[in-house]
Amino acid sequence: MNPPYPRSDHFDGERFFNPNGHNPRGFRDLLKWQFSRTQGLWPAWVENTAQPALPATLAPRACAVTFVGHDTFLLQFDGLNVLTDPIWSDRCSPVSWAGPKRVRAPGLAFEALPRIDLVLVSHNHYDHLDLPTLKRLHAAHRPVLLTPLGNKPFLAGEGIDTAVELDWWQSHEVKPGVKVTVTPAQHFAARGMSDRFMTLWGGFALETLAGKIWFAGDSGYFDGFKAIGEKLGPFDLALIPIGAYEPRWFMEPVHCTPAEAIQIHRDVRARRSLAMHFGCFPLADDGFAQPVTEFRAAFAASQLGAEDFVVPEVGETRILSFA
Repeated sequence: MNPPYPRSDHFDGERFFNPNGHNPRGFRDLLKWQFSRTQGLWPAWVENTAQPALPATLAPRACAVTFVGHDTFLLQFDGLNVLTDPIWSDRCSPVSWAGPKRVRAPGLAFEALPRIDLVLVSHNHYDHLDLPTLKRLHAAHRPVLLTPLGNKPFLAGEGIDTAVELDWWQSHEVKPGVKVTVTPAQHFAARGMSDRFMTLWGGFALETLAGKIWFAGDSGYFDGFKAIGEKLGPFDLALIPIGAYEPRWFMEPVHCTPAEAIQIHRDVRARRSLAMHFGCFPLADDGFAQPVTEFRAAFAASQLGAEDFVVPEVGETRILSFA
């Protein structure tokens, strides 16, 4: 049972919801999609071409960003090592023998991770809250885990006792000079048939001595991105999803398109952005290459600079200066 959270514009005392009423399709539509879907082509396996290069040291206003794949980044700054929505499992599913299977290895081996101080988990879907990975991280590193409301009791029941849960716009000071704020998203949460909307979803804004970073989590496009930019931006770096958006009649409330990702970059006032949530797990009907192809077409028409919004290679490490 959920703890008694205060009623708000996104919690009615029992369940969470999107304040604008733009909630996901129901079970009947899910069945309609599953029985009529036409998925684009996905390869059985893709070899990564980039090699991570984790830095030994960093300048005070620099951040190292390694793209592990899907929504997982290793962020290194201010003497901290942070993971976003970490998943090293082969499948994002309640079982290990079925469900969406990764088509490429994580860009950084789990054993090659540095000491992990902080983990950000945006919501409880299996491709974002990957319990096997979180248990491995807890056993090896015991990081603080920040997550939206409702996830702490579940994690504690699985032996992960370092979670801190936050509502939208609430903040947690990780250490002096490093503050993390949960930001709104238009999405939903569920790990089964009976817990739909019982936990909250969101993104994370990090204020650090190195600069400001925003991790979007999962979201459909909504006006809330402008509020995030106005309240917490501008951001030196934003991490924004571009995949799992087809068919639009079903996915539009919960996943943005590549073109909408570019608008999100503008809405949150990001100086530069990196794409995520593509090319790892076949979650929707867009094909393996489609998100990047459509992103590049939208980017060509956007008048953004070449380094303003980049599609990173899986395994690539970028050293970004926020000076």
